[in-house]
Amino acid sequence: MRGLTMAYPLTIPAILRRTEALFPRRAIVSRNADGSLDRATYADVLDRARRLAGALTALGIHPGDRVATLCWNHSRHLETYFAVPCTGAVLHTLNLRLHHDELAHIATHAGDRLLVVDAELLPLLERFRDRAPFEQIIVIGDGAQPAGMLDYETLLADSAGIDITNVDLDERSAAAMCYTSGTTGRAKGVVYSHRCLVLHAMACAMADGFALGEGDTVLEAVPMFHANAWGLPYTAAFVGAAQILPGPWPDAHALLDLAQSEGVTFSAGVPTLWLGVLQALDAEPDRWDLSRWRMLVIGGAAASASLMRGLERHALRPVTSWGMTELAPVGTLGRLTTEAAALSETERDVIRLKPGLPGALLELRVRNDDGAIPCDGVTMGELETRGAYVASAYHGGEEPDCFTVDGWFRTGDVASIDPLGYLEIRDRSKDLIKSGGEWISSVALEGALMDHPGVAEAAVVAVPHEKWLERPVAFVVPRDGCTPGTEELRAHLATRFPGWWLPDEIVFATGIPRTSTGKFLKSALRQRLGARGHGDPVAP
Repeated sequence: MRGLTMAYPLTIPAILRRTEALFPRRAIVSRNADGSLDRATYADVLDRARRLAGALTALGIHPGDRVATLCWNHSRHLETYFAVPCTGAVLHTLNLRLHHDELAHIATHAGDRLLVVDAELLPLLERFRDRAPFEQIIVIGDGAQPAGMLDYETLLADSAGIDITNVDLDERSAAAMCYTSGTTGRAKGVVYSHRCLVLHAMACAMADGFALGEGDTVLEAVPMFHANAWGLPYTAAFVGAAQILPGPWPDAHALLDLAQSEGVTFSAGVPTLWLGVLQALDAEPDRWDLSRWRMLVIGGAAASASLMRGLERHALRPVTSWGMTELAPVGTLGRLTTEAAALSETERDVIRLKPGLPGALLELRVRNDDGAIPCDGVTMGELETRGAYVASAYHGGEEPDCFTVDGWFRTGDVASIDPLGYLEIRDRSKDLIKSGGEWISSVALEGALMDHPGVAEAAVVAVPHEKWLERPVAFVVPRDGCTPGTEELRAHLATRFPGWWLPDEIVFATGIPRTSTGKFLKSALRQRLGARGHGDPVAP
C-alpha cells in the first residue's frame, strides 16, 4: 500500500515561489568596494534573476550546462544563485582565492561553458583564461568591458526574462557544484541536486540548526564562492530572512559596521575571520552596538577556547560547527541539549568546544580496523557519514574508495563520539601523529597552544624521527606585543598532556600559510621543515 500524498518537487524554484509569495519586501543589502550600500528586496533580485535566466537561455545555455562564477558576495552573485539552477543549468562557484593553475584545472574538469566574473577579478581571470573552456564571459562592473566579453547590466536590460519559479525540474537533477579545498591532493568536484539543497536549507533553518526565520538578518561573511556560502543564500530565502552581502575584500571593521547598521542577528565564518573581529572589538569595545546579534557560527576549522571566551566577553554567542563540501556543507552544530545543559559548567565548556550534534537527516558513525567503535568520547576512528545531502560520488568518479560499499562517505577525519552524541574531531587522518606506536592529536595541541594568552595562531605537524617514527613540531604566531618562550609554552601544554605529546620544537613565525578556505596549509609547513638542513632553524 502506498501513501496518498503529493509528489511535490524539492527544487530551487519551490524555494523561490515561497520567497516571492511571502517575503517579497525583505531586504537584500550589498556593500560596494567604496563602502557604499546598494539596497534591494527579494522582489527586485528575483525580477533581475528572471532577466538573467532569459539572457543565459538566449546565449545557448541548456539544462545540465555548467555556468561558473568568479565573484565576491553581492546581490548580482545572488542573482546567479537563483537564476542558473532554475534554467536547469548547474551553478559552479569558482574559488577566487585559489592559484590560477588550480582554477584552470577546476574549470576544465567541470566543463564550464560560461563565466560570470567581477570586473575587479579580471586580472585573475587573465592568468588562466586561455586554459579554461569558457565559451562566453559576462562581466559585472561599470565601464566598457574588454573585447569579446559581455556586459552583465546590458544583458539584463535587453532581456525580456523568463519564468524561474514555475519550472518543472527533476528534484534529483544537478543544481550546483563546488570543488573541495584540495588539502589532500587535487580538488574534487561535488555535484548537488535540487533535492539536496532544499533539504539542507530546511535542516539548517530548524530550531536546533541555525534557527533562522523571517525576522532574522543574516550577514553572509562566509564566501559565496566556497561551498554555497554554507547554504545561507538558499536557507535565508527559504525562511524570508534579510541577506547582508559584504562585497569585495571585507575586513573586520566592515563586517562590524554592517552588523550594527543593519541589525544583524546571525552570521557564520571561519575562525580566522572571527579572530579579526575579536581583535577589532578588543581594540574598541564600545564602538559597535551588536545587541541584536544572537548567533555566530564558527566552522571550517576548530575554534579555540580563547576565541570562544573572547567573543563571549563582548556579549556575542558563538557556536561551533563542522562540515565539508561533500555535505553541502553543514554537518554538525555545537548547541547544548537539555541533558548537556544540565551538566556542570566545566563539563558544559568542554562540550561547547566540540563540533556538536549532526543536523537533521544526517547520520554519523566512527569506525576503525575492528569495525564500529563505542560512543565513549575516547575511542577514535575514521568518521563516516550518510544523509539526504551527502555526496554519493565525486564528479568524474575520482577516489571511489571514499565511499563504502554500504553507502557511507569516508570523511578522512579521525574522530570520537561521546555518550551524548557529540562529535569531536581529533584530527585529519593525514595529520594525526604516530609517535612510538601511540597517536598524538595535532588539533588538540593546536587548541591548547591557542588558549595561551600570548598565542594568536598555532599549527602542529609531524616530522620523521629515527627512533619514534614521528614527532610533533609546533608553529606559533605570537599575539601583538607578546613574546612567549618555548619553555613557557611547553609548560603550558604539560598541564594538559603527557610529556611524550609535547612538541620537540616550537617554531615562532610571523604567519601560518592557509588554504583558500582558511584552513592551515600543513603541507607547506612540512615543506619548510624538510627544506632546512639538519639542526638548522626554520625561517619565520
